[in-house]
Amino acid sequence: MIPTESLRIREDHPPSLAELASLSDEGLMASLKLENSDALTVLFDRYHRLVLSVALRIVRDQGEAEDVMQIVFLDVFRAAGQFNPDKGTTKIWILQYAYHRSINRRQQLTARNFYQEGTGHGLKSVLPADISTLGNFALPELTLLLKQGLKTITARQRRVIEMASYEGRSMKEIAAITGESLPNVRHHYYRGLQKLHAFVTSAPKANSGSA
Repeated sequence: MIPTESLRIREDHPPSLAELASLSDEGLMASLKLENSDALTVLFDRYHRLVLSVALRIVRDQGEAEDVMQIVFLDVFRAAGQFNPDKGTTKIWILQYAYHRSINRRQQLTARNFYQEGTGHGLKSVLPADISTLGNFALPELTLLLKQGLKTITARQRRVIEMASYEGRSMKEIAAITGESLPNVRHHYYRGLQKLHAFVTSAPKANSGSA
């Protein structure tokens, strides 16, 4: 086991994926707190199947469950600084996000009559599960803002997000289609979602009354 302290992010020598893979979950969280996105890749590899199974049991749709899974790991990245190993394990912490995000998504789908209409994909699937964090925007206004936000991100980020949301493709499928590595595809997806979320949350509240 490589000591966690030796893997702390430094501009001149960030830890490799192999080094990170040797760490415990708590060691990965310590690295993630220092914004090492590769630590998220290792955590994803360890727990994405478990998170997906939780989401699938709750939302009962493969595509929606995959969306929830991706959002959960974006949450993990953004909230890494809040993780306290004294209050529970990394696994339990991630599962709590999986449970709450899945419940929120199921409530959204139910409100949209998803289970009656059988349709849930499209640009709306990139909305954060808790849309109350985005202010008092109606869904059509949020959709418009997201379309505008897609113009502000890189072409690669936009392509990955559109393939995941419109076509319902998994990260592995996108990697195979684009020829990029799986870690790169995930990076484009998470970074693009972060930028979209920032774009929408920074939009003037006056937009909520625009046509």
